[in-house]
Parts: sequence; C-alpha cells; structure tokens
Amino acid sequence: MFNRQATTTRTMLRQSAIAAQTPVRSDAERPGNEPIRQLLKSFGLRTSLVRLKVLDALLTATGEGQALGVRGVHSQMLKLDIPLSFLSVREVLKRLCDEGVILLNADKSYSLHPRAWQWLNEPGKPAE
Repeated sequence: MFNRQATTTRTMLRQSAIAAQTPVRSDAERPGNEPIRQLLKSFGLRTSLVRLKVLDALLTATGEGQALGVRGVHSQMLKLDIPLSFLSVREVLKRLCDEGVILLNADKSYSLHPRAWQWLNEPGKPAE
C-alpha cells in the first residue's frame, strides 16, 4: 500500500538536506531583486519569492528577445531548480495581470506592462 505521508516526509527531508548544502546569500549579494521588490511595492503588492522569480524570468526573457507563456515561465523555474507547480506559476501570472504589472499578449505570452517598464527605467516615480 502506498504511504503518501512517508513519501512527503522523505521529500521534505531530501529538500532540507539540499538546502543545507546550498550557501545562503544575503540580500546584498542579490542586487537584481531590489528593483523588482520596489516595483511590486509601487503597485501595492507584497513581495513573495514566487513573484520575484516569475518577474525575473520575464525580464530575462524579454532581454533575450523571447516571449514566454505560462509553460515557458514554468520551464524557466524548473531550469533554475525552483520547485513551483504549473498552477502556482499560472496564478501568479494571472494576479500580476490583474494588478497591471504585466500584460497577456494576443499570442498568450506575457510581457511587462509599459507602466512597469517606465517605473523600472525611472525608479521612484509612481506606477500610475
């Protein structure tokens, strides 16, 4: 008989062991997160790891000239060893769209809203 609880416990222990081996970085070592944090704050949103990573993936893809949909963003998360479910990524993208931080394009890809681009290029100005 399959014991779901035992599997979950084993998975959690394995993830804890991996996390213990990974060096902890201070916020000073991750300067790329601060503009995204401030962007979320300017739109009245709380900062969460999922939102930071999703926006970072979109910014990276845009810089490389790529367009990402939900599956593309989810794939980026998996490549970075960030264990997010497809549904979590989709919900974060939906919420960021609802709040006006990103846009859903006609080809089902996502991009930063022009106001968000403006805010990132001219920090300190209101998002509206």
